[in-house]
Amino acid sequence: MSDLQLALLAIGLGVIVVVYGAGWWQQRQYQRKFGEAFKAKAGDALYDAQPAPVEHVLHTPAQDLSATFTLPSALDESCGLLNNRSDFIIELTLSEPSPAATLQVFWSRRFDFAKPVQVCGLGVNRTEWERVIADSPSLYVKLRLALQLADRSGVVNLTKLADFRDLVLGMAHDIQAEISVPDVADAYQRAVELDAWCAAVDQMVGINLLASTGRSLRASDIVEAASLQGMTLESDGALHAFNGAGHSLFHLINQDNSPFQHHTLAQSTSAGLTLLLDVPRVANPVQQFAAMCEVAKNLARQLQLNLVDDQRVVLSSSGLERIRAQIAAVEAKMLAYDIEPGSAQAHRLFS
Repeated sequence: MSDLQLALLAIGLGVIVVVYGAGWWQQRQYQRKFGEAFKAKAGDALYDAQPAPVEHVLHTPAQDLSATFTLPSALDESCGLLNNRSDFIIELTLSEPSPAATLQVFWSRRFDFAKPVQVCGLGVNRTEWERVIADSPSLYVKLRLALQLADRSGVVNLTKLADFRDLVLGMAHDIQAEISVPDVADAYQRAVELDAWCAAVDQMVGINLLASTGRSLRASDIVEAASLQGMTLESDGALHAFNGAGHSLFHLINQDNSPFQHHTLAQSTSAGLTLLLDVPRVANPVQQFAAMCEVAKNLARQLQLNLVDDQRVVLSSSGLERIRAQIAAVEAKMLAYDIEPGSAQAHRLFS
């Protein structure tokens, strides 16, 4: 090997050593900066001894939170839905840009509160909030942790609400973040009021279809007739009418709630059918009720059925009009509350 070759080999080895050393140094600096966020905690921040008070805790009055936490230009629509009326929202201002893994204690406990939990983050040099998951790759300067106050299963539990607050307080202390915390008692009162409103508008409207002679209907005939009305059999065992966006507008089920299944249609029968409209979850529910009534009449004509109410009394035009008026009242009540039927916010609350 010539002197020139030896010299080139030595230079090449030197470059490799320098590159490796630089990479090792950068990795060591990153671990020193963020390593603590990835380490498992030895104890439970909620049930261990209470942490020392966070120096920069700001208890924001409940009446100011609606302005503080309204996100009109959210990058992720789900973050834009968070508000003081439907959620208990705690905001963290981080001491330095940090990854989602900073919330490791929270991620391990996020299913403990019996209501949906959501995290939104404001990235470095960003003006829009985005939804954060445990392995989100971005670095964030602010985080909002939200616990939904009510859904179809009822109001949030007061103890769970306090547990959520205490968990985030302890975590904020550990990562030295400033924190803005609403009052738990005020939040629970809002939750109770929201739940009462939801209960008042949560209506499922049904139209029953029965044969006057009490004869059984073949499942295959039912599916064929519903298909002619644009309805499709789905995995939940119901036949659905969908809009252009793929959202179910109303659906047809067996009166005994047994599912329709593709592989048993030839052998199955039904004693009666029910068309259902989930009022708060569909846009323009009055209009959709009219469409459902038309489908009901067409099915009744094709399958030789009668339209009846829950007491098996034949539904007249005046009876259908009374139902339409009730739906219109629900729609008006929802709009007055600034929650549009069928909207993403309505789907959150009525799920």
